[in-house]
Parts: sequence; C-alpha cells; structure tokens
Amino acid sequence: MISNDGGGPHMKEVLELLEIITGNPQISQRDLAAQLGVSLGKINFLLRALIEEGFIKTQNVKNSQHRRVYLYQLTQRGLEEKTLITYRFLKRKMREYEEIKVEIKKLQEKLADSHANQAVPHE
Repeated sequence: MISNDGGGPHMKEVLELLEIITGNPQISQRDLAAQLGVSLGKINFLLRALIEEGFIKTQNVKNSQHRRVYLYQLTQRGLEEKTLITYRFLKRKMREYEEIKVEIKKLQEKLADSHANQAVPHE
C-alpha cells in the first residue's frame, strides 16, 4: 500500500489522513472523508490498509451519546512512516518545484526572444 518513493498511489491522502488522525483520534470516517474530499469508501480502504500495515490501531470507545466510535492511534511504526512519507513527499515536491522553475525560465527566454525578433513599427 505504501510505496517507498513518496509518490505512490494515495500518498497525499495517506499523509493528510495521518496528520488528521494525529490531531483528532476520535474523528469519524465520514468527517475524514469530508476533510480530505474523498469518498467514504476510499477512507475505509485507506484505514484498513494502514491498520494492516501496522501504522494505526483502533480502539472501540463509547462517546457521550453512548454510541460506539473508533479511536484511531498512530503506532510507533506509523509515526516513523509518517515522518518518512513527509520527507519523501517534500523531496518530490521540491524536485517538481525546481523543474517548474527551469520550465518557466525557458518560457520567459522564448517569450523575450520572440519579442526581440518582432518588427517594431516605425513612426
């Protein structure tokens, strides 16, 4: 499920999900889906995969309305993976940023060349 290059499928959602769970362990799957802008089914898929990987664990608790809710907790392995994912994601974004800067510079030079080659009307 989790790729080693920081760019695998669902990587951004996994990172955001881990961040949200860290700050709000009693969040519902429905609220997670709304915050991430993904379907409830996708949240369920991601949570199950993270549980299988040993990155998060769940605990059944009762809330103030005596309803059963899940408490999501990052495991030590999950905290380590979150750090690795963050590092890899940042590294990938920095590489993309550098590539975009080069592309912008080329476009600016091309635009400047095309303006310099245009005939200037004489008055």
